[in-house]
Amino acid sequence: MLIRYIALPTDRVRALQAGGQDAYGMTPERRVSDGDGVPCRHCLRNIRAGEDYLILAYRPFPELQPYAETGPIFLHAEPCERAPESDVMPDMYRPTADHIVRGYGHDDRIVYGTGAVVATDKICERAHELLQRDDIAYLHMRSARNNCYACRIERA
Repeated sequence: MLIRYIALPTDRVRALQAGGQDAYGMTPERRVSDGDGVPCRHCLRNIRAGEDYLILAYRPFPELQPYAETGPIFLHAEPCERAPESDVMPDMYRPTADHIVRGYGHDDRIVYGTGAVVATDKICERAHELLQRDDIAYLHMRSARNNCYACRIERA
């Protein structure tokens, strides 16, 4: 079974870049990157020093419900090309020692017992293991330090 790492959808990102409201009904904040630790969740690359970026609340779920986590993410302020869906982990996540990987059911709720902090070099293996299960529809990868949403992982 192949997996794929999935960036944020372009239509949603373009709306936010155009001043649309985030998950809390607020306009994204605009800042200038110092080039350190500002990962865009659309192109899945770090935002270079001197480039404008947005900070906003993002909820990667179709509707509100008790498990619909919301948290801060960064996006390029100007349009960027969406990262292609791939079975290869995006390069920007490789230098980080570990991430949280968590499974979600077809009802968009956490599947208990699936969440764990996983060493970055073991994420692909863990994703394959979890996605073998019929009760898991997709996975989220999140920061192990700040719990920020990184990307979605699905079966290819």
